Amino acid sequence: MESANLIRMVVFFSLLIGFMLLEAIFPRRKRDIKRTARWPANLSLVFTNSLILKLAFPIGAVGFAAQLQSVNFGLFNLVHLPLGLSVIFSILILDLAIYWQHRLFHRQAWLWKLHQVHHSDPDYDVTTGSRFHPIEILLSMGIKLAVIALLGPPLVAVILFEIILNGLAMFNHANLKLPLAWDNIIRRVIVTPDMHRVHHSVEPRECHSNFGFNLSIWDRLFNSYVAQPKAGHINMQIGLVQFPQPENRNLVALLKQPFKRDSMDV
Repeated sequence: MESANLIRMVVFFSLLIGFMLLEAIFPRRKRDIKRTARWPANLSLVFTNSLILKLAFPIGAVGFAAQLQSVNFGLFNLVHLPLGLSVIFSILILDLAIYWQHRLFHRQAWLWKLHQVHHSDPDYDVTTGSRFHPIEILLSMGIKLAVIALLGPPLVAVILFEIILNGLAMFNHANLKLPLAWDNIIRRVIVTPDMHRVHHSVEPRECHSNFGFNLSIWDRLFNSYVAQPKAGHINMQIGLVQFPQPENRNLVALLKQPFKRDSMDV
């Protein structure tokens, strides 16, 4: 399991640095706020969440799947499909679960207060994709483990899903300019930066749309798809209007943010 964690870590930091470089070369939008005003808090959350997850769930999702496999627990440990089909179905179901979890965090008021930490980033780039409150990260892992327990997915499916989820979350949060023709083709299958940027709009209808992280089909299938922001990608306002001030851009403030009185309901 340690080798799987090492692979995930190497892939994560390689993609993070890669997308940071691509954003600098091919930016979609001019930055509203300097990197030095946002990145320290965002990246601090990455390390804080990684430490908390390691302490709370020391074996992780892959280790948990291995334990289930050893006792033949879960659907795909009982129903023996070809490995390829089990992997595909497992990744699809896990992705669907993440989609509905995301919608739930927008629908329930107390979960939305936690999720606001992600949306209160006043600008949008690859670091936004990892900006989550630790309590939300713990709840998300609990939900993921519950789905894994029901599925009993192959280990390779869990490893692939973790890598895909991290990689595509960084891709679709990147301030990356894709040719419009490419974007139109790619978003038919996976969520693109332009598609997901709509989700970070200050406009409520746009904010509460485009919940997918990986596959774009779920938003189309469940009527939560908004193709473009009303103001256009260049002029749209990012973030939440009640958290624009600089004092909300440090780690301590982000940790306290869900408990502030000015956190708004859904």
